[in-house]
Amino acid sequence: MATGTARTADTARAADAVSTGEEAGAGEAGFGSGRPGGARGGRLRRTLLASLVAAAVIVPVSAAASAEAPAPAPVVFAEGAPPQSRYAANRDNIAEAVRMAQDADRSGRAGRLRAMAAAGTAQFLAFDGRGGGRAVEVFGELETADRIAVLVPGSDTTLDTYERFRSGAVALQQRLRAGHARTAVVAWFGYDTPGTVSTTVLTAGRADEAAAELGPFLDRLRGMAAPGARLSLLCHSYGSVVCARTVTGAAVGDVVLFGSPGTGAGSARELPTAARVWAGRGGADWIADVPHVRLGGIGFGTDPVDPAFGARAFAAGSGGHSDYLKPGTRSLDALAAIVLGGAPAREAGRA
Repeated sequence: MATGTARTADTARAADAVSTGEEAGAGEAGFGSGRPGGARGGRLRRTLLASLVAAAVIVPVSAAASAEAPAPAPVVFAEGAPPQSRYAANRDNIAEAVRMAQDADRSGRAGRLRAMAAAGTAQFLAFDGRGGGRAVEVFGELETADRIAVLVPGSDTTLDTYERFRSGAVALQQRLRAGHARTAVVAWFGYDTPGTVSTTVLTAGRADEAAAELGPFLDRLRGMAAPGARLSLLCHSYGSVVCARTVTGAAVGDVVLFGSPGTGAGSARELPTAARVWAGRGGADWIADVPHVRLGGIGFGTDPVDPAFGARAFAAGSGGHSDYLKPGTRSLDALAAIVLGGAPAREAGRA
């Protein structure tokens, strides 16, 4: 099924569930508690709550759905295949995807794929050009790196919007190298991200599927890097929901949540990791207006920057939702400091 079709079906099912009260559950959380008209009032309250969450999450900027583009199947690698062999095979796969897109008169997709190929120097551990696509790209020398940042994106990340995700990874790598030469950044677009304008973005379904992929990937990544390499998981927006469900091994020293709508957990202690958990939010990030509620699987509960959540706070500056990895920002400096094992600046009034 095409990605756009799947998202449409997800939206329709969730809308039906909210309107009938199935998703929240009759009588839950004190709604409709036996008063006359309680069932109708409870349904109304649930519908209004879901509408409030959706209105806060949905913003004007959203990637347009892309029609299905032809592409070859992804390359299958043997366990333990070295990074260089993966890079070469995936460059060939991208070149074939460009050819197929061009033949199908999909010049826009073909052009974006050419940009990804980066004149034959791109380093992709994984690539799938079908539908919305998936890609895992490395910046830096993975085999010699002893500090590695793994970026996990949020909603509306596809091959057609990949450049904005990649630009953040490049900026982070440049900032890291300024402080420590043996660093690498891995841009992990390894899941079917939800659309920003959808009800799928209000639930953890896509995050659960992604976490099942991300956890094993982190284990494999550790074997590709320098012995004793320290990994940091940097999770933006809906990506923080993914990271909150990902079981991390001992190699992951930090999990960083930024621009997060919540994680579905009540506190940092509930996350399946022994890593330090950080949280930060820019002063102009619209995600601050998202209601931090959770009802019947809709919403993500406690705000990670709330002291009650128990994460370590870092100063994320005054930027907006898409500004955390922009060069010269306070947030980029803080994220780099965490990856390098330092102490980032803290928000005023926070321990």
